[in-house]
Order: sequence, then structure tokens, then C-alpha cells
Amino acid sequence: MRLKTSWKPSILYYLLKTPISYTMKKSKKKDRVRKAPMSLSDIETTKDIKIPKDLLDQVIGQPTAVRRVRLAIDQHRHLLLVGPPGIGKSMLAQALAQHLRKPTEQVNIVNNPANMQKPFIEVVKHHSEVKTVSPQEVPAYVSEQLGFKCSICGSYGKYNEQYCTKCGENKFKRVSPRDEIRASCYAADGTEHDMTYKRKGGRIQIIGQEPELAVKGADKKKAKRTLIPLNRKNFIHATGASEVEMLGDVRHDPYGMHPEIGTPAYLRVIPGSIHEAHEGVLFIDELPHLGELQNYILTAMQEKKFPITGRNPQSGGASIKVDDVPCDFLFVGACNIKDVQEILPPLRSRVLGNGYEILLETAMEDSEDNRSYMAQFVAQEIVKDGKIPHALREAVDEIIGESKKRARIIDDQRNSLTLRLRDLGGVIRLAGDLASDEGAEFIEARHIKQAIDEAKPIEYQLQERYGSVWKGIEKDHIINPEYGKVGSSYL
Repeated sequence: MRLKTSWKPSILYYLLKTPISYTMKKSKKKDRVRKAPMSLSDIETTKDIKIPKDLLDQVIGQPTAVRRVRLAIDQHRHLLLVGPPGIGKSMLAQALAQHLRKPTEQVNIVNNPANMQKPFIEVVKHHSEVKTVSPQEVPAYVSEQLGFKCSICGSYGKYNEQYCTKCGENKFKRVSPRDEIRASCYAADGTEHDMTYKRKGGRIQIIGQEPELAVKGADKKKAKRTLIPLNRKNFIHATGASEVEMLGDVRHDPYGMHPEIGTPAYLRVIPGSIHEAHEGVLFIDELPHLGELQNYILTAMQEKKFPITGRNPQSGGASIKVDDVPCDFLFVGACNIKDVQEILPPLRSRVLGNGYEILLETAMEDSEDNRSYMAQFVAQEIVKDGKIPHALREAVDEIIGESKKRARIIDDQRNSLTLRLRDLGGVIRLAGDLASDEGAEFIEARHIKQAIDEAKPIEYQLQERYGSVWKGIEKDHIINPEYGKVGSSYL
């Protein structure tokens, strides 16, 4: 005899029966999908192409590198970009800086009366604050322009009433009505801070930056000056910088810091590029050329602070030293493929331990979308130059044909478009100059063809004129060896 049981499926049963695609939790952060620009068939000239404001969207043919840069922005990582010249290494670094938040710290240097040769560092942190107050708590001119206060009798009322309910006069008779007011206020140390006043219902919203001192061994009453200002660039290009430019220095005082005619040490300190890049990006192209300076960059990346001292032993600034100068930056190095082995191994290890090494592409597939990106590149180069006319669609087709040809000849890539775009940009500019010289309204296909013919590298020109590069090099000699005999002359 079989017993009947009332079986009910459990939650686990339904989970197992449910497809995995439904049980997996969706990521909160959606992947950013880059939309292809307008198709070539939809444009007449490059003037029709909308250029994106985001520099990352202006990078052509480097999807892996762009994805890594976005990760570096979110996770605060270092980068090493490797590839041949002219494929977008510096643009990627600038795009990284574009997406970073604005600096929030101002670095001041403070005089140290107890030891004049060792000034203090003072870090002033600024944080944005939003608060809502009544119209009576803000300056009178703010309440008047926002419509809360009558400029005639001084009484307060509703902002949407044009005439004062007390005196009956027009509230805006003496002032102009505004929806938003931007103003500046000054802190005790003389630093300027931006404030914004907005209406929010019957109250006023204040958006601004309030200073908060985080002093390291300093006294607010002591003399000081700003070493690294708050309103600064967050992209520092330090390619080929000298030791002084990179690490900072202390100027010489011919009067030896005499109390009456000398210059105090804190007024002679100069920050280096690593300090100016604090809370920003330090970009160094041709990284191996820095040589021993790579060791100092490694130390700055590790400690996130680096002292400033006089670099010239014969100078009076050699005895001055400022400790704990902040330099918390994102490092972006770039080099050619053959120079990778010359980068300091510990520096590469630091990048790999907290960042990414990226080998950039030199060609991309010849597809409809990528042809649209190449048209976008042409439009970008024209707009950046600002002195040449836009190109017709037929001219863009010629550029795409030349791009395909260079990908095959230089990189041995079939059915591909070259990403050595700097040289291709030179062709576009030469074609634009030819069109401007003729007074043409647009760059035409014939201008591109002429530019391609005239923009050949010097090696090709030597081969066309003299038959080979070596024969062309021999033309540098003033005297031909055949005229070396007695009685002969080259004249």
C-alpha cells in the first residue's frame, strides 16, 4: 500500500529550475558602450560629424587601452603605455587627467623661526559643502538679486513677487533679478574660495568650498606662502625634464638669509613636477631617457611625498630642506617598443603592482564602423588645427584608402586601417593648406592625392631623386673623390 504525501517544492527547487542567466545578480555598474559616429553615407562633409567632448571618445582604434584607462580612473592606477610614435599615447594620458576630480588640497610652505633652514609644510584641505539657509542669513545684495529682499525699503518677502508688499515699490528697481549668483570669499590666509547662491523654495542654497586646515607642525600665525595652489592643472607633462624641474629646488640667496636684506628660505623654495602633479597625472613620454631620475620617481610613487632641497652644492640653497612635500599622483609613462628594456625594473614592478602595462594597437579592422571612426579622426584634426577648411566625403575616402595602404605596407596588416595617425594627420594638414592656398571651400580628393605625393618621408624622396638613400647621403660631400688627384678641381 502506497502512502500519499503532500510534497511542496522548496525555494531551492525553483532556483535550480531557473536558468542561470536569471539567478545571477546583475552588476550595478553597467559597461559603457561607445556608439559609433555617423556613417560615411550620411555625411557630405566633415562639418556634419559631431566631435565628442570626452577625450577618451576621441581616441581611435584602442578599445583595450580605453577600457584600462577607465579602470585606472576608477581604481587610481598607474599606466605604462608602449607603442610606436603617433598612435595616441599622450591623448590617453590627457583623457585620464580629464576624468579625475579637481584637486582638493592646497599646499603652503610656512616659515620656521626655530630653524630657518627647515620650513614647514601646511596642507589645506577643501571640501565642497552644500547648505540651505534663510534669506536673512546671506549678504543683502544676494537676497535682493534673488528676489527675497526689497532693494527700496529692505523688507523681506516672497521671491516671485515683483512688487514689495510693504512699500509697494518694484523690488528690482535698483538691482537686476537673477536665479543664481556666483561670488568669492576670502579666508584668513588670503586664499580665495568660490561660492554659489541658488533659490530653493523659500530658502537659499549655498554651494561652496570651506577651508579646513590640516597643519603638519605649523603655526597659523607664522609667515607662509602658497607652494602648490588649489586651482591648478591636474595634468603635468614632464617629458625631458631636468633634475631641478622634476624634483624642485631652492634658489640661491646672495645675502645668506640676512635678517634685514636676505630672503627667507620659505620664499625661495620651488616645487618640482612631481609635486605639481599632486592629485593629478604625471605624464612622461620617452621614459627611458630620464635615466637615473627614474629612481626618484619610484620613491615618490612609493612614499607619496618627496623632500625639496637645493640641487646645486655651490648654492646657498643646498642647506635648505623641506620634508614631507606631498606628491600623490597617477603616473603615466610612455615609450617605444624597443626602449622597454631600458626602463628601471623596480619602476616597472611598481606599475605592474598597482597599475597596467598596455601595448597599443597599430592597426584596426577595415569595417564600416571603423571607417566612421576614421572620418571622425579627420574631423578632429581639422577642428584642432583651426586654419584649414573641412573635407568632402570623397576626401575622407582618399584618407581611408591611404590608411589601408599604410597598414599593409608598414605593419603587414591586410584589410586593416593604420592607427599611426600622427603621420596621417600631417597629410590632412598639408591637403588643407593646399585647399586654403587655392581659396577652395572644402578639401577635395585631389588635394589629398597631392598631399600624399608631397608628404613622403625624406628617405623616399632620396630614393626617387638619386636611386638609393646611400647615393643621396654621398651628395653631402663637397668634393668628389675622383677630383682628389693633383691638378683636379671640383669647380
